[in-house]
Amino acid sequence: MIAAPGSTLWLLRYELLLSWRRMMQRRGRGRFARIWLTAILPLILLCSAGLPLGFVLRGKQVPIVPVTSLVAAAALVMLFTLMLSQTLGAAVDALYERGDLDLLFSSPLPPRKALTARFLSVAVGAFGIFGMILTPILLPIAVMGHPSWLAAILVLFCVALAASGVGLLLAAGLFRLIGPRRTRTVGQVLAALIGAAFFLVAQARNILGGPQTATLAATVVKLSHDPRFHAPPGLSWPLRALLGEPLPLLAAFGVSGAIFLTANQLLGARFAADAAAAAGVGTAGRARARRAGPVRFAATAFTATLVKELRLIARDPALIAQVMLRVLYMIPLAFVLLRQARNGQSVFLPGSAAALSLLASQVAGSLAWITISAEDAPDLLSCAPTPIRTLRRAKIAAAILPVAAMLAPLLLPLAVFAPLTALAATLGCAASMTMAALMNLWWQRPGKRSEMRRQRASAWYVTLAELVLGLLIAAATALVAAGLFGWALIPAVLALAGVLMLSRTDAQIAQALRAAS
Repeated sequence: MIAAPGSTLWLLRYELLLSWRRMMQRRGRGRFARIWLTAILPLILLCSAGLPLGFVLRGKQVPIVPVTSLVAAAALVMLFTLMLSQTLGAAVDALYERGDLDLLFSSPLPPRKALTARFLSVAVGAFGIFGMILTPILLPIAVMGHPSWLAAILVLFCVALAASGVGLLLAAGLFRLIGPRRTRTVGQVLAALIGAAFFLVAQARNILGGPQTATLAATVVKLSHDPRFHAPPGLSWPLRALLGEPLPLLAAFGVSGAIFLTANQLLGARFAADAAAAAGVGTAGRARARRAGPVRFAATAFTATLVKELRLIARDPALIAQVMLRVLYMIPLAFVLLRQARNGQSVFLPGSAAALSLLASQVAGSLAWITISAEDAPDLLSCAPTPIRTLRRAKIAAAILPVAAMLAPLLLPLAVFAPLTALAATLGCAASMTMAALMNLWWQRPGKRSEMRRQRASAWYVTLAELVLGLLIAAATALVAAGLFGWALIPAVLALAGVLMLSRTDAQIAQALRAAS
């Protein structure tokens, strides 16, 4: 027995076991991919990274100088932002998805003990992913002469502990500021923003422009070699903790433990009240709906379906968080394209326009997948006195319009500086978004919206076809932006041929849906 029944470790064991079962019970090919990833990835990292690094670093010591201290500190900050994104999302899920805190608090166990186990499971979950990557790399290095480097695993857990404490405090703070209804959406979006924060900071100079673009790593190295740079006190402590020095390692445990215990003490019963408020969000929403004024119906079935799909997209925080990550990569790329056009960097314009069209297809594909396949009332729509083509066109429009609205303010200024590139990017984005939406229409996989939040992927052949056709459209976009119209016809015709070959009639779609059901 790992721990006595009723202890914190005993509760933690079952929290982790429940999390593992939920992950393994998810449907689709993603389940087998996760199993293979858990089993094979550590072995791959051991052979490809751990053993070579162990031989290279054997007998060598890491110098504690400003450049290595800055790199170590930057790496830990990056890990903290990634873990904070994960723990914030886990805290929001604990409030909205689990719904078992009332049962735990009515048990003979002390509420503080149940909350501590729940919070620790969030930290262990964040640590597990990164620990699975780091451990196979560190083990050969430790065996071949650097056993103290195993302290990096302990530092990684300290980062996860601090990130879980901050994530839980952020979730509780959102409840206090904006209430339970908005916390679900804002929390998921904020988690996506934090997850991409390090990328955005690293690319800030490229996005905003400057006399010379540079990566964040190059900037750190240049700063450390600047004679005017004076390292602040304690800058080397993260590196010393990673290398196993006792005092910095104890300081890491002290800081992370203080953050976690502070969150645990401050939240307490307030976290339970937040969970109860979250559980009543749906009831409160229905009560407000009953008190609302008269309902206004849309003029046409197309408009009604379009408005309905757009509202469902806006109300789905899981979908917003999923799409937000791709949007966060698409918008900086559009700014880079605009800056290149303004500065006359015509050499890079075709590639940037092609990448923008490819990202636009990915975002539109995600939205089309949820609007078409995740219909909660397909039988009701099939019995409606409206042609099915009208309803499907509305769903496609609902998937494309949000992406077009995000791209329009970025592509319109581009037409002033580089009209040909703006035309190519506009046509490429329109073609790629339409292709992605049609692929999800022709090869749809019906399912409940609640299941789609756990299984965020289309069929593998649809994903592969979208990627190949998106690459062809991106190639045509780049060639048009470069002024090579004749060469652009080759990938354009191939993409059109691929779309026509994969197209389906309404009768074929209906037959496939009947067979799937």
